[in-house]
Amino acid sequence: MTWEWKPGRWIRAALGTALCLNGVLAGTAAAQDARSAPTRDDLVRAAREIIGTARYCALVTLDSAGRLQARAIDAFAPDGDMVVRIGTNRRTRKVAEIEQDPRVTLYYFHAPSASYVTVQGRARMVTDTAETRRFWKPEWEAFYPDRAADYVLIAVTPERIEVVSESRGIVGDPRTWRPPAVEFDRGR
Repeated sequence: MTWEWKPGRWIRAALGTALCLNGVLAGTAAAQDARSAPTRDDLVRAAREIIGTARYCALVTLDSAGRLQARAIDAFAPDGDMVVRIGTNRRTRKVAEIEQDPRVTLYYFHAPSASYVTVQGRARMVTDTAETRRFWKPEWEAFYPDRAADYVLIAVTPERIEVVSESRGIVGDPRTWRPPAVEFDRGR
């Protein structure tokens, strides 16, 4: 059998796969409706596990023209309040974009468990020297020859997290697909 590119066939196959997966997830969502909904603690615990296994995530910012900008990053694990820290070069676009508009999204995806976490929040530049020293990875040494001048830490404080994990039975609403979420009250 020879392989031949036929766009229509591949599109139909992809659509069929998506519809099949949708049916599986909808069935799981219906089963979840029959059970109790996950608690806030369940969702935060699942989010921590997914973030820990995902390794990398995408950071999404807004540029000066209002376009979404996404890039892969190597973030640190969230702290007790689910604040995520990101090390980067202070001359990057992401730093300028965050200084202009601190609203960001972090997206973690772990394919083997069919799980993802979306963290929506506000980012800020960390100026505390002790904190920037604490959040450092030795393997980054080559990227920051003048660490004191080049390295900056970004802290993302969550306002909302969304969690979907098929393997943990945490799925979206069967009608709207809206994922289970945790809202963080940050005293605003």
